[in-house]
Amino acid sequence: MTRVFSGVKPTGNLTLGNYLGAMRRWAAVDQHQADALFCVVDLHALTVEHDPARVRRLSRQAASLLLATGLDPELCTVFVQSHVDEHARLSYLLECVATDGEMRRMIQYREKAARERERGGSVRLSLLTYPVLMAADILAYGTDEVPVGDDQAQHVELARDLAVRFNRRYGYTFVVPRATHPTVATRVMNLQDPASKMGKSEDVGPGIVYLLDEPDVVRKKVLRAVTDSGREVVYDREARPGLANLLEILAACTGGNPSELSGVYESYGALKKDTAEAVVEVLRPVQERHKALCADPGYVEEVLRDGAERARAMARPTVDAAYRAIGLLPAAADIEVTAQG
Repeated sequence: MTRVFSGVKPTGNLTLGNYLGAMRRWAAVDQHQADALFCVVDLHALTVEHDPARVRRLSRQAASLLLATGLDPELCTVFVQSHVDEHARLSYLLECVATDGEMRRMIQYREKAARERERGGSVRLSLLTYPVLMAADILAYGTDEVPVGDDQAQHVELARDLAVRFNRRYGYTFVVPRATHPTVATRVMNLQDPASKMGKSEDVGPGIVYLLDEPDVVRKKVLRAVTDSGREVVYDREARPGLANLLEILAACTGGNPSELSGVYESYGALKKDTAEAVVEVLRPVQERHKALCADPGYVEEVLRDGAERARAMARPTVDAAYRAIGLLPAAADIEVTAQG
């Protein structure tokens, strides 16, 4: 069975973009068709300035929302990255295989480092090396496929390169993963800046619909969405990005087609109203399930504990094999277990 790994980073509240772009597919497709792992990658949240209490809160919230969107711990593995030591163990080994040049070519590092230099500051070392940790997240589990958007494809390519390089130098150890780009995923753009993705980490404001926004807040944000000059409702991503974003969101929420939907409306106002109601209805069951999960925190903790145990059992043989392959001396306890086995 194909093994799939995906993660969410607790650096901000999860958005409609996260749901329509990835999380909905994880629940509807991936957990049923693959041996799937879904991880709250909390270690990645430490690469930038952060409030420890906020990271803990967002990590718990992200885990609850993964379950609220329909992930079933009987069908897939849901866990928190820092609960499985193998991620950090493998990351250092892969740092010993990666090169400085590879890290400095990573787009996100270059962009964030440049912004900090303009402010007279400097980024954390972990921001430079976190793509290696991401590679460890993937390779530790023998992952076959990594569903990603275009902005993350470079990181999967790095994981592939490191796996191939390690295998050639030290013997076959890692499955070489491949990036997949699900055709049903929706790229949701910022409602106030349709040229930018609806992100969760640094952006704030009326252009972002969060999964836990109240219905009236959702309606207000959608009704105030930026559109384009002209009056005719047409679907044209290049010439009318604001309008196209609304049509794509409506299509994703209702199962329609953006081009066909554009012929249904004669005014922007009617399109915005229907899009707002469609988003409210899509989020309603997620919010209801999240509310129930918050009322039963013990259940979420149990899921995460069981998920971490399952993930650890999957990852440890591969990571232990990597330690042996690269030349590290096995611990005495490991030697004893091997002898007894």
